[in-house]
Amino acid sequence: MSDIVEQLREVVGAGFVLTGDDVHIDYTHDEALTGSPATPMAVVRPGSTEEVARVLALADDARVPVVARGSGTGLSGGARPLADGLVVAFDRMDHILEVDVDNHVAVVQPGVTLEELDAALAPLGLVYPVSPGEQTASLGGNVATNAGGMRAIRYGVTRHRVLGLEAVLAGGKVIRTGGKFVKSSTGYDLTQLLIGSEGTLALVAEVTVKLEPRLPHTATLLAPFATIDQVARAVPRVVASGASPLILEYLDVAAMSGITNAAGLDLGIPDAVKKATAAYLVVVLESTHADRLEQDTEAVGTMLAELGAEDVYVLPPTAGSDLIAARERAFFVSKAAGSDDIVDTVVPRAAIPEFLATVARLADAHGTLVSGCGHVGDGNVHLSVFQPDAGRRTELLRAIFAAALDVGGAVSGEHGIGVEKRPYFTELEDPVKLELMQRIKAAFDPHGILNPGRLLVERER
Repeated sequence: MSDIVEQLREVVGAGFVLTGDDVHIDYTHDEALTGSPATPMAVVRPGSTEEVARVLALADDARVPVVARGSGTGLSGGARPLADGLVVAFDRMDHILEVDVDNHVAVVQPGVTLEELDAALAPLGLVYPVSPGEQTASLGGNVATNAGGMRAIRYGVTRHRVLGLEAVLAGGKVIRTGGKFVKSSTGYDLTQLLIGSEGTLALVAEVTVKLEPRLPHTATLLAPFATIDQVARAVPRVVASGASPLILEYLDVAAMSGITNAAGLDLGIPDAVKKATAAYLVVVLESTHADRLEQDTEAVGTMLAELGAEDVYVLPPTAGSDLIAARERAFFVSKAAGSDDIVDTVVPRAAIPEFLATVARLADAHGTLVSGCGHVGDGNVHLSVFQPDAGRRTELLRAIFAAALDVGGAVSGEHGIGVEKRPYFTELEDPVKLELMQRIKAAFDPHGILNPGRLLVERER
């Protein structure tokens, strides 16, 4: 394979092809807690769409597998390298190409991070509202997994915000999908097909995203409830209130204790209330006008009290933003606490009480501690699993994902399938749908070089 490495150096420059000991450990894994790091044959760092196209043409001709990498913040092993393959890292393609204020769109390269885009948009009074919890995540990675986050209840997930893509196919051809327009009835929607495909169909080289006005006023309400069932049953009432919440999150007592202790955050909740609480509902409201926000806050607070909350706290602005920041760090808190796996699944919002009750029974039956939090507004549940025995953990997770499907849900709401959840997905999903996905994969990537073994079972290259 030394020949292809030399050819890659000719394409992107010798300093941008890393091999052997020059491959930094960060390139050998993503943030998935399971699975082992792997050093690829080479890490290639292209600087343009043209270079990506030439890299993929070489890889396809040599039948060398390619794994795409953004910031490496994924939780499903999707960016983990193959020892006999290439990692195409997009950290050099990190430019904001355009912010079109009139059309409320931005055009960015895939290596741009959420925090970089937010810093550029803030002075313009605009926001890209997808916020999956890790602001160093890249836009390319968000497209690959259809990232969501806490604001999905109001603004949707990545597929609702991406208007167009520039993508490179396995043989090196470049296509453009969509554009700066918000609707189209012109053939198959290739933009939507590529979003969430986890780098198995094409590599994204440019993203056009839809922006929103940045609203100046926010309020955070914290409502402790005696049962998770009460939390879930309060959610549709909040959604139907007309207040249009920005965030609707639930945290069980273990998750709340973990994130607040890690952040050194004291929310002033009396001990008597804590003892009576099984789960917390966090509601964040936003508005263009302070007086309207005050009215919405009062109305939602009164509603939560009527729905059985132990109390309702309107947090001071600093405490509110600190709580949301602490919630965004929940993965790292759970990791530090010794969690053996962190997974997500999604169910219809109304099915959350039934699903969480099933999870509790399954955890007890498997002798496993499971702590949860999630985007209760859209049914996305995040579970921290404390079970060091890999076999018992696998049995439990299979049962949990099966339970999600039984109530009309899906294996993953936003983390993606990657390597780690592929066995559950391919076992539990409709085989007719899986075969159709394999045929789509073959149409885009005939030789199977793009992220093989991710999402779908690998076929011969």
